[in-house]
Amino acid sequence: MAGSPADDLTFLQAFANLLGAPEPALRLLISILIGYPIVLLHRYTLYCRSPVLQHLYFISTGISIALFNYGQNVIHSAVCVLAAWLLLVVMGGTIKSVIISFFFQMTYLLMGYYFTGTDTYDIKWSMPHCVLTLRLIALTYDVYDGTKDPEKLSNDQKKTALNIRPSLLEVAAHTYFPASFMVGPQFSMRRYLDFVSGTLLGSARPPCLLPGLLRGGLGLMYLAIYQIGISYFPDSYINSSEYNDSSIWRRHIVVGIWAKITLYKYISCWLIAEGVCIMSGLAFNGRDTDGMRWDGCRNVKILLWEGSNQFSHLIESFNTNTNAWVAQYVYKRLRFLNNRYISQAAALVFLAVWHGLHSGYYACFFMEFVVINLEKDLTSIVSKYPRIVSAINAGPLVIFIKFVIKKIYVVIFMGYCLGPFVLLKFNRWWDFYVSLYFSGHIIFAGWPLYAPVVKAVLKAIGGERVSVEKGKKE
Repeated sequence: MAGSPADDLTFLQAFANLLGAPEPALRLLISILIGYPIVLLHRYTLYCRSPVLQHLYFISTGISIALFNYGQNVIHSAVCVLAAWLLLVVMGGTIKSVIISFFFQMTYLLMGYYFTGTDTYDIKWSMPHCVLTLRLIALTYDVYDGTKDPEKLSNDQKKTALNIRPSLLEVAAHTYFPASFMVGPQFSMRRYLDFVSGTLLGSARPPCLLPGLLRGGLGLMYLAIYQIGISYFPDSYINSSEYNDSSIWRRHIVVGIWAKITLYKYISCWLIAEGVCIMSGLAFNGRDTDGMRWDGCRNVKILLWEGSNQFSHLIESFNTNTNAWVAQYVYKRLRFLNNRYISQAAALVFLAVWHGLHSGYYACFFMEFVVINLEKDLTSIVSKYPRIVSAINAGPLVIFIKFVIKKIYVVIFMGYCLGPFVLLKFNRWWDFYVSLYFSGHIIFAGWPLYAPVVKAVLKAIGGERVSVEKGKKE
């Protein structure tokens, strides 16, 4: 006799239904949270002991997490780890190995997106594989940098360069490190090896338990806010009849609120994962006047994020490890082009490709490019007119009003830019922009067309212009 549908549900499916979340999302959350007992066990049994035992511990726990989420699809990560190591064995730290690694790892990732992708954001093996891809590409770069003259390396490169070729055990342990395998954060092989050897912190167990728990607790708070907020503004609400029937002003405001709530999903995961890294000791980042710093694996700057009133603040505070990775391994490597705009565009195209094949990613990062371009140009222009600068900073009340206006602007147009990233498919994000009358495109992408008018108006209002380069009045 057949049982009821509830009888056929697994415990995780039933629990996920109770929480109102997809089962893969619940598995992901469990996988991040289980990092806390894993690093606690490491702290009291293996910390600063045999590096081989530590590598084996991290590999076994990381692969167990992968198996829990994706079963036999763990083979994809194993293939890429083995390929990265074999490439270094055969070719060493050379520019050829860097190029081959870059194209192999990115091609494998994109093939994963192609074969696993659907019309929505998917929590499948390809999701953690994007983290793995950056980690393995960076490994080849770092070994290559280790063959160069240290005097010719940038400060960032000096911190990550490797003058040795890591063993297969080290490459696998770095990749499967349980605190970061699923959602990041990114950290260098050099940091991992220093952590395992004890040179990062020393032999004594560091006082990192409370900082780690506090960071993880903050992540759980943001997760609760997300769960409550998304019940009022789910993704399906955007482009719904109720949304489309509302006024244009309300649509802009709703989109801003929806986007902020949506991003709390990512922020909560990163904070919880960062808490695991802190508790392990891996996130140690030196000392300052306040004592030991634990922000070495930080992926979001919460205070800057919540207080942001321009888009550059959002970029500086959100997904900071990935942004730093792109800056070090893509943007700065294109200096030979001698063109900031081309380098910036290439970095954003890389980010879009790395995220996936959906057209929404490319629409989103296009908007980031034009928004940042307008903000930089306008800030530079205004700064040359002391009269205007003084007027918009004339006392606490004016500064507060300016902050509120800029904050509303950031929230609303952050939602405008993020829409395609969440909606993914062309027909959905195109309808989304139609509902907003392409306001962001007119303002930001249209900037080169009306910039001369703005400059003329500012010149008329601002009076004497100061040349920043020469420090003279014009």
